[in-house]
Amino acid sequence: MDILNHYFPNLTDHQRQLFQQLETEFRGWNERLNLVARTDVDNLAERHFLHSLGIAKVIEFVPGSSVLDVGTGGGLPGLPLAILFPEVKFHLVDSIGKKIRAVQEMAQALHLSNVTAEQIRAEQLRPKYDYVVSRAVARLATFHTWIAHRYKPHGNATTGLYYLKGGDLTEEIQEAGLPATEYNLKDFFTEEFFETKKVVFVPATAAK
Repeated sequence: MDILNHYFPNLTDHQRQLFQQLETEFRGWNERLNLVARTDVDNLAERHFLHSLGIAKVIEFVPGSSVLDVGTGGGLPGLPLAILFPEVKFHLVDSIGKKIRAVQEMAQALHLSNVTAEQIRAEQLRPKYDYVVSRAVARLATFHTWIAHRYKPHGNATTGLYYLKGGDLTEEIQEAGLPATEYNLKDFFTEEFFETKKVVFVPATAAK
């Protein structure tokens, strides 16, 4: 977990403990469900937790706000972000029931009272949120149609989608026809893994 302390030196002792516990829980569940590739488990802190927290290098979620994590899988990026932002409410959704059960169990084990997890498709949701996060579930044009009407009205310039993607996204962003801003994670993290990784921000106003 040294890598998290290095890039987030203001973590409290409690948060450090939670990340440690999340790693233990995640490894246990991964043995049963293959939440992430087995080859990646040795790099859990870097390639999954730190990658998830890349969003926090781009946006500081406002205390009291709400975040929807779509296609959360094993709870990424939602669980690491929920540890980092304890004053923010996170709703993690996925269409695969056994993954959501794992997420619910992990959130419970860590006593993350700011997390709820549900087996549902994003387009079936009714609540509204300040922010949406996700890790490369689909092409941007497709993904945006699922979440375009999930935003609370009267957002500000920072409310919207924070999408973790990799590679050259020029064509994908053009195809979507959305006002998107790319943030390179290599500007924040020096590890080779982040060389082509990005956070794409699409403001909530793009859904109007």
